[in-house]
Parts: sequence; C-alpha cells; structure tokens
Amino acid sequence: MLRMRFQFALLISTILAFGSNLLAEKAVYSTPESAAESAEYAIQGEYSGEVESEGVIGIQIIAKGNNKFEAVAYRGGLPGDADSVEMIERSTGELSDGVVTFKGTEANAIHKSGQVDIEYEGNTLGTLGKKDRKSSTLGMAPPENAVVLFAGKESDTQNWIKGKMDGNKLLQQGTTSKEKFGDHLLHIEFRLPFKPKAKGQARGNSGLYVQGRYEIQMLDSFGLEGKHNECGGIYSIKEPDTNMCYPPLAWQTYDIDFTAAKYDDAGGVVENPRMTVRHNGVTIHDNVELPKTTTASPLKPGKDDGPIHLQNHNNPVRYRNIWVQRK
Repeated sequence: MLRMRFQFALLISTILAFGSNLLAEKAVYSTPESAAESAEYAIQGEYSGEVESEGVIGIQIIAKGNNKFEAVAYRGGLPGDADSVEMIERSTGELSDGVVTFKGTEANAIHKSGQVDIEYEGNTLGTLGKKDRKSSTLGMAPPENAVVLFAGKESDTQNWIKGKMDGNKLLQQGTTSKEKFGDHLLHIEFRLPFKPKAKGQARGNSGLYVQGRYEIQMLDSFGLEGKHNECGGIYSIKEPDTNMCYPPLAWQTYDIDFTAAKYDDAGGVVENPRMTVRHNGVTIHDNVELPKTTTASPLKPGKDDGPIHLQNHNNPVRYRNIWVQRK
C-alpha cells in the first residue's frame, strides 16, 4: 500500500512538474507591468550610439527565452532612422551574472547595466544607449469627418461585432467593424504581447484585414528579416520595404491609405485595389497593387464595401485609437 501511495504521489508530482514547465514554455506577458518581472524584458529592446571608426551603430536585442538573446547590428542607426541603414550581422548571447556578450566577427557587443558597450581587443569603441522610439503618428487625433471606431469607451464596443474591451479600456482581438468602407484612410494603434519562448507565427499573432479582404500582418517580428508573413507584410502578396516592428509591448501604429477596386457595369475588374501603408510613421508600402485577396480573408473579392477585421490567433493583442476617414 505504501509503495502504491509513493508511486501515486510520484505520478502527481510528475504531472504537476510537466504542467509547470508547459506553462513556463507558454509564458505570455500582455502588459509592461506584468513583463517587468522578467529580466529578459528589461534587456530586450533597441540601442544606438556613436562607435569609433564606424559612426552611428544600432542594435536590436531580441529575447529568445531561457535567458538567451539574439542581437542584430545595423550601420547608420536603427531601421527607419535613415535611408542608409544597413544590417551588419546577427549574433547570439546568454545572460550570465548580469551580462550578455554577443561575439561579432570584428567586435563584441556587451550588454550590462542597461547599455551596450562595443569592445575590440579589450578597448571600448563606443557605448549604445537604450532607445524608446515612438511612432510619429502615435495618438493622432481623428479629423472632424472621421468615423471613430474605438476611443476607449465602453460604448465603442458597439461599433464592433463581438467587440470586447479589457480592464485597461483596450479593444481585444477577434472582432469586425459593423461599418463598411470603400476608399478610406485608416489609423490604428496596436500592442503585441511579449512571448519570449514562442517562435514564428506563435509570437503575438494577429492581423488587420482592410475591407475584410487584404491583411496587413500583426506579429512580433522585432529584429526579423521582414517577410510578407511578418509584421507590416501584406500577407501572401508583398513584404514590407523596411521592418519597422518595435519591441513587443511597445505601442505601434498603422496608417493605411486604401483605394478600393474599380468594376465595370458587367462586374469585371477595371482596376485592382491599392494601398499605401505607414508603420510607425515610416512608409513600408507605397501605392502597392493588390491582385488578390490575402490568405484566410473573411470576404471574397467584390465591389461592395467591406469592414475592418481584427484577426484572432489566440494571442492577447490590443488596440486603441481606431478611426477611418472616407475619401
């Protein structure tokens, strides 16, 4: 009997341990306040500064879970700072005794005490400070003739099908606007969760479908290459000209100028739709033609106006300050 009790207790202990590890693997931080408990959150982010013989250098540090990180170095600053920004290299590092060392081909980047030192053969060539960049369109007020879809009021949820607001008065993912639009300008602010152990499409996924047909991907693509299925990409159609994704839990903006498809009297397409997209104030798509609807679009092509759809991928993506100006 004692042996059976021991085996049962061991089984329960194993199950609890497995469950705990599973929860740890799926750790999700949906607010900066909750993420503050993570040492990785304090380290990840953007850094830039002057480096001897190189000029301005930018570095993006991405948390990968289990105190491991990846760093992406840029010559000329951070993406979007200037037209001449060039990615130099990627390297990995691990947190040990409060220090993360990224070994480069020519110099090392050492993160400690909230900054990054660039070192070569024991000499410090420059120090990069942490940057908290803000979109130039963050908080943009709607024009007088705009349709305000969400401004943080409980009544704003009535503008959405299955619209729900969280405890911080932010709109939750998985909803569709009741109003429909043809040619229009759209402003939206969104915040992606911090999921350091997640990878690929599991890392804070959502998407904004213009007219319910054409998706601009929302994903934690901070520091990635900038593919069509990453943040700012027109899904299955075109990758962004620049990966302007900020670190997770930073507020980001899309400003979209959309021109709907034109049809003749017989229902044939005369002109395909087009869109220009600014991500965090930087143009990443300039008057791009949309020859088809994007993958998993709720609506098929058609001449009727369509809604704004915010996709649900079971990630706590949040939105605010959403308005549309008809053209």
